[in-house]
Amino acid sequence: MTVRPPSANRRLPPSARLLGVLALSPLLGLTACSSSHRRADAGLAMPQNHLISQDRSANGGDDQIGKSGVNAYLWRGAIDTLSFMPFASADAIGGVILTDWYTPPATKNERFKITAYVLSRNLRSDALRVSVFRQALTDGQWVDTPVAPNTVSDITTRILTRARQLRADSGGGK
Repeated sequence: MTVRPPSANRRLPPSARLLGVLALSPLLGLTACSSSHRRADAGLAMPQNHLISQDRSANGGDDQIGKSGVNAYLWRGAIDTLSFMPFASADAIGGVILTDWYTPPATKNERFKITAYVLSRNLRSDALRVSVFRQALTDGQWVDTPVAPNTVSDITTRILTRARQLRADSGGGK
């Protein structure tokens, strides 16, 4: 003779069964993600730089970021060169760096914003495009004003110089 609890003779309504299935579905999905193979480094957290897929300047890797079409040395050179300004956005895959407005400590009545585009896999001057925006404070309002003619070329030169230095330091120099 089998002893059953009093609730064993009751059948669950379809809505309760559906809720039970839905509640267990995520657990079943998670068990499918598990692996019976244990890696030797499973307990170690692997450091990752989410700004770029790998820090190529540290390990001397190739001149490309992941599977993107931008040059890693140009990218890192632009990041290093523009690091004195706050970044609004930096997309390593697309090769775009946008800074936020920066006010130099010496001049409180003007501010600058820079956009840098890494356009190619090659470490060449035409693989980099830099735009500089300047605003001056006039009567309590920020007004767009032109930048000095050599500002863009000076920043571009500094980025290229830093990129070449990174390539040489990694053993990739020619």
